[in-house]
Amino acid sequence: MLTDALGRPLRFVLTGGQINDCTQAERLLENVQSEAILADKGYDTDRILAHADQSGAVAVIPPKANRKIQREYDRDLYKQRNWIERAFNRLKYYRRIATRYDRKTLYYASFLYLAAALCWG
Repeated sequence: MLTDALGRPLRFVLTGGQINDCTQAERLLENVQSEAILADKGYDTDRILAHADQSGAVAVIPPKANRKIQREYDRDLYKQRNWIERAFNRLKYYRRIATRYDRKTLYYASFLYLAAALCWG
């Protein structure tokens, strides 16, 4: 999920449970202008960092422990990442989303967009 600075959902990409979330980051960030991209360690990949650099955004992503060269990142700005976690929490308020009752992706995505619209209100 991509959110704005206030934690309001902007875009979603649904994948299977076995797919790593970071594989969809570039797709979420297409045609998005921002000053900074905040994400957790799971998104610390060279492709995502290069994409952020090309778009002129600062990547505020802590480096993984196994990275040979540890990068610096803005720790104070990284604290704002909690808005993303809050957005997920607001969406999971709807039990239908949290437990994934819908078996078809179309139905699940439809309700997800409805819940996201309600988060904007």
